[in-house]
Amino acid sequence: MPPSPAQPDLVRDHSIYSCVMGSRAFGLATEDSDTDVRGVYVAPTPLFWRFDKPPTHVEGPAPEQFSWELERFCALALRANPNVLEVLHSPLPLHTDARGEELLSLRSAFLSRRVHATFVGYAESQRRKIDADVRQYGAPRWKHAMHLLRLLSSCVDLLRTGELTTGVGDARDDLLRVKRGEIPWQHIENRLSRLVAAATEAASGSPLPPLPDRARVEDFLVRTRRNSASAYGTSP
Repeated sequence: MPPSPAQPDLVRDHSIYSCVMGSRAFGLATEDSDTDVRGVYVAPTPLFWRFDKPPTHVEGPAPEQFSWELERFCALALRANPNVLEVLHSPLPLHTDARGEELLSLRSAFLSRRVHATFVGYAESQRRKIDADVRQYGAPRWKHAMHLLRLLSSCVDLLRTGELTTGVGDARDDLLRVKRGEIPWQHIENRLSRLVAAATEAASGSPLPPLPDRARVEDFLVRTRRNSASAYGTSP
């Protein structure tokens, strides 16, 4: 049985996929934008046979880097977590091995009409935070408002087309105007409300399936765990 690795080593030695996310992936980067890295690692299967399990996620080792263990990542994606689903659709991959390629080939298996509840639910929770900022400070945090518009627009497009697109395309200039505070908050509020209504309307006739393909994802997870155990020549 392998020794228990330090958390950064899980990312360095066992990553199957990593990519750039945030403003750079969305097409909204400016000169001061950070480079956010997100990824997935596979903890060696023998580590799960101990009382102390490997971590479900690791921050680092690089600044602005965050990674999930494969099982946790898949569970969140099956629940249509917006941030996790977008990681699978980043236009800026950094590292992908054979297991990572198979994970990416499962993109469609994770998508379902659940995205309506999760994307809109997340947006509404962020909207409440922005409303609190407006009450307290007289203005929102404009960067948060920009990303909220981006997220809801992406949700509407996903529900209408069945395809998740992270890049903002021609909307870049308009969204950066929002970030700079050049558009009145009341106008942004109206746009947010219209996008929520559009997402609800699109959900009823969406080409997405009602539920994700859990069995297909689980088959990949089980095979990955079994192959990892075989690589160490051990069995539970």
